[in-house]
Amino acid sequence: MLDEVLPCFVEIAETISRFEKVLIVCQNAAETNALLQNAVQEHLVFAEIPSNDTWARDHGGITVFENEKPVVLDFQFTGWGLKFPANHDNRITRTLWEKSLLQAEHRYPGLALEGGGIESDGQGTLLTTAECLLSPNRNPHLSKAQTEEQLRELFGLDRVLWLHHGALAGDDTDAHIDTLARFCAPDTIAYVRCPDPKDEHYPTLLAMEQELQAFHTADGKPYRLVPLPWPEACHAEDGHRLPATYANFLIINGAVLVPTYRVPQDADALRIIAELFPGRKTIGIDCRALIEQHGSLHCLTMQYPVGVVA
Repeated sequence: MLDEVLPCFVEIAETISRFEKVLIVCQNAAETNALLQNAVQEHLVFAEIPSNDTWARDHGGITVFENEKPVVLDFQFTGWGLKFPANHDNRITRTLWEKSLLQAEHRYPGLALEGGGIESDGQGTLLTTAECLLSPNRNPHLSKAQTEEQLRELFGLDRVLWLHHGALAGDDTDAHIDTLARFCAPDTIAYVRCPDPKDEHYPTLLAMEQELQAFHTADGKPYRLVPLPWPEACHAEDGHRLPATYANFLIINGAVLVPTYRVPQDADALRIIAELFPGRKTIGIDCRALIEQHGSLHCLTMQYPVGVVA
């Protein structure tokens, strides 16, 4: 589906380049640059590196700060629990570092983990799903308690909030949190809610909503929970349902990019997310082609803080 998806890739890269630098892993830098006619050229950085796929959220390095200095954690990427080949993708972060495109310290935690599987409030709380992080094909040697201990140590956490319900049909990730629930502020979580009792998602997403309602902030207050619109069902040509979700938005400098799917609920999603981020511009990106391969906007991208990309 490269021809169908390229316009989406181009729109994402061009839009982000208006706000910040964009590091693009590609096969041919000159050919890729030629596609980006409307990008801010001085904000583009290219790296010619072999890859299996395009889901940078899950194979990309995750940055933490130690003593105010960035450290890039290079987790093991296993193709979402050995579902797909990942031999090239698993080496991308290391190769970026070897090419001196990443100038922060580079470290291997020795853990299978994808960026889409974790969501942080930036203040010591991590939100995740048990189905993904406790998958027997990721870290079978670790119990839930041991997994949580590793997360606390690696990310400097005070606590981990586990969801045991919630998943989207057509999702290959074992219920990545970035398809289901996202922090918009330390006290605010936007989440996917299915209002249709006849929909196959209704029972598990209702159970997930009840779990979220039981969570409290670090200071003991209930979270402000904001339900996102439920998009009209999108299907592939062979009839299987695709994982369309507005939770897969991307926060960048000065803006929030929101995936849209050519369905009536797109307008409400843009409005609600704009209200959640009043200080940022809200921009819709047509991601209908992306979900054909079971991911969306946030899945495709990984942010690096200032001081990481050379």
